[in-house]
Amino acid sequence: MTESRELAKIACHALSEKKGEDIRVIDISEISVLADYFIIANGTNPNQIQAMVDAVDEELAKSGHHARQIEGNQHSSWVLMDYGDIIVHVFSKEDRLFYDLERIWRDGKIM
Repeated sequence: MTESRELAKIACHALSEKKGEDIRVIDISEISVLADYFIIANGTNPNQIQAMVDAVDEELAKSGHHARQIEGNQHSSWVLMDYGDIIVHVFSKEDRLFYDLERIWRDGKIM
């Protein structure tokens, strides 16, 4: 889990560098086998969301980690990036409020 924690830090830094808003890390390791961490952030427009996704992908690739799958594209208001031990969710503000993953995963630990 130490490696997944480091991946989460890299992803959070990349999101922050692109001015991602309300970046949250939820430790779900004790309540789910899906991943160790969910990282949730939102952007203000489609271009920023895409820049955030690109930044995470580039920074994690530099550390030798590549997405298993990315759901969503440059026109999406929710992009999910699966890196195995971490899953990154990048939303528009409206979709983040609508889907409210923090509520759904409230049994996890907010980091």
